[in-house]
Amino acid sequence: MSADLPFIGQRAAWQEWLAALASERMHHAWLFAGGKGLGKAAFARTAAAELVRTPGDARPDPEKHPDIHVLEHLPANDDEAKKKAEGKPYQTKRNISVDQVREMIRRLATKPTMGDRRAIIIDPADDMEKSAVNALLKALEEPPAGTYFLLLAHQPGRLLPTIRSRCRILRFAALDENELDAVIRRDLPQADSETRRAAIAASHGAPGVALSFVEHDLGQIHGLMMRILDQGDSEYHLRGRLAEEMGARPARERQLATLELARTALANSLAAASPARQKRLIEAHGTLTRLSTQAPTYNFEAGLLIMEIGGLLASTAMPREAVR
Repeated sequence: MSADLPFIGQRAAWQEWLAALASERMHHAWLFAGGKGLGKAAFARTAAAELVRTPGDARPDPEKHPDIHVLEHLPANDDEAKKKAEGKPYQTKRNISVDQVREMIRRLATKPTMGDRRAIIIDPADDMEKSAVNALLKALEEPPAGTYFLLLAHQPGRLLPTIRSRCRILRFAALDENELDAVIRRDLPQADSETRRAAIAASHGAPGVALSFVEHDLGQIHGLMMRILDQGDSEYHLRGRLAEEMGARPARERQLATLELARTALANSLAAASPARQKRLIEAHGTLTRLSTQAPTYNFEAGLLIMEIGGLLASTAMPREAVR
């Protein structure tokens, strides 16, 4: 059993996983729950590698091991599949389909290839089609021997109670400032200290958000977002500047990172808000969440999208400004 921490942060979750592996009765289904950007995907793949590891051997590469199966969003079409194969950014389908789950279930009819355990990772489980959820439920009710399910969920409440009730929940916590700084230094060593500090402050403990902040140079955008949240934007001046900072033809990844940054800003404004403002923050956050799920597959016009983001932020600061 490898007791070393193979990533930065989530020490408590890793220790809980190792303790479960060492127990006599390992639960067959797990729900890795926590906000987007906390590192659940990397954790799940490393946890799966530890699960299937042959005692005495090194932890295998989860991307190459035949007994680790990952269900995730597929490329949107053949052209996007070519981009993925070439290592380029690509658009994905909106959901994890029932066909993907059924294909996985067919594989379960055979024994694991290299040992007596295999791992099924669903990333994220809260993006499965309804029929896919129903198909998965049957597998969770009668799991084949040696098969373990690792379900990742950014919003566990979107999953059926019957799914959640069959899973042991492993919760993921926000990283502290030192851990976030270490992640940025490791993955984006070119970032200077000022940029790292700004990214850490904006991310509120989510390393994925911090890395996107640095990679897509979102400092000015974040500053404008916080001004809109604080004072509103009745004359649309700040939203105009927000659109200028975004650019006329931004990369899709920059748009997605901006959406996630706005969601993070809204979520972390809740604690200090009045009850009336909390309601507006929750409504705006819900709309941004919907946009975030659509953005990878829909061709949103960049200018309209950033104005929508700005309008949602402004609506939380100014009650008279309606959400569009």
